[in-house]
Amino acid sequence: MASNMAERDRGFAAGLATAMADGGVSIPYVFLKHYHRLNISDADAMLLIQLIAFRDKEEKALPTVEEIQERMSSEGDAVVRMLQRLMKQKLLDIVESVDPISGMQVERYSFTPLWMQLAELLSKEEMREEVAVSSPAGPSGQAAAQDGGKQEDNLFYIFEQEFGRPLSPMEIDTINGWLDQDRYSEPLILAALKEAVFSGNVKFRYVDRILLDWSRNNIQTVEQAREYTKKFRGVR
Repeated sequence: MASNMAERDRGFAAGLATAMADGGVSIPYVFLKHYHRLNISDADAMLLIQLIAFRDKEEKALPTVEEIQERMSSEGDAVVRMLQRLMKQKLLDIVESVDPISGMQVERYSFTPLWMQLAELLSKEEMREEVAVSSPAGPSGQAAAQDGGKQEDNLFYIFEQEFGRPLSPMEIDTINGWLDQDRYSEPLILAALKEAVFSGNVKFRYVDRILLDWSRNNIQTVEQAREYTKKFRGVR
């Protein structure tokens, strides 16, 4: 009886080991080899791997912060900050696509910015090597451009302080949209946030409305925004 149970346990363990060996997630080798050169920390790299696993193995293209947190040793706030950092560094994005089964618009994490940055990194490296081979001067231009990293969380941090909570991935995406698509400057965005706080209406939609109103009135600097606001309050 005992020998039968032991044999059954060994069979179960063997089956489980086979399942683990067959159930891997495909991670590009160039990512594992070079992610640190994009200023991606080990924790951020693990977060990206978890997002790929959610997508490939569970068909969850936009897992919640809570779902991600269950997989990692980080707290929920830390996960949100990692997502902020990756999106600020343009290594991760949230995009809309059409679900092929339901035909509905769905949101998902896109890794295209990450793969593009990796490709550009390797392409530049290959070009430098070609120049080094053809030029006797050698690789003198190795002062590689690296995105300044210390102020990357500044804008997000200020918003979190005013809102009194971590920002959601969609709110992070909204801020990135203001910066990248609408081309609002960081000081102007902070001025709009300050105006929302002054008005007692600390909501993303209200901040967006302020920025849109300023844009329609060709307000491009904090000084212009301050003068415009004074006139607006004077009229009101």
